[in-house]
Amino acid sequence: MTEQQPYDVVEQHDGFELRRYPAHLVAEVELDGSFEDVGNKAFGALFGYITGRNVSRRSVPMTAPVVQQATVSERVAMTAPVVQAEGAEGGYVVAFVLPAAMTVDSAPVPTNPEVTVRSVPECLAAAVSYSGRWTRASYQRHLVDLLQAVVAAGFEPTGAPRFARFDPPFKPWFLRRNEVVHDVVRAEAAGG
Repeated sequence: MTEQQPYDVVEQHDGFELRRYPAHLVAEVELDGSFEDVGNKAFGALFGYITGRNVSRRSVPMTAPVVQQATVSERVAMTAPVVQAEGAEGGYVVAFVLPAAMTVDSAPVPTNPEVTVRSVPECLAAAVSYSGRWTRASYQRHLVDLLQAVVAAGFEPTGAPRFARFDPPFKPWFLRRNEVVHDVVRAEAAGG
């Protein structure tokens, strides 16, 4: 069974789950393309890294989810705070979350210059799960709903939202587990 990124559920809210993610490592690739295509484009380089295309020629167990995040953000005309926005061809970072036991010192060094290994600090995040296809329209619809629920619950989104996919492409679309995840702070902690 594929290891899943650990987190603790802090609170349940109408429309989202508040989670605390521990610090972790990711192997990531930054590239341009459409929302729907970048995951496939990045997969080869990232899969190569975890299957031994690294300095130590060591395999790294596959984990879930695969995370995708836009490199550009802007405000939306409605009352929602920051959401991802890109043209038809935008910039994205696609990342494999590395096994929880792996550290910066124990992670293999990539041989592909497109792949980088990065430490992600602990965070508090709102998350909503949904099934369906990996489309920008579906992601955006769930993101807008998540942001409205987050603000209504007294939180402020911080940073860029993330799209998380947990299943392989051959799994039927209606059985796929997807999530929109967005780091948050309590509104009073943000100075609001």
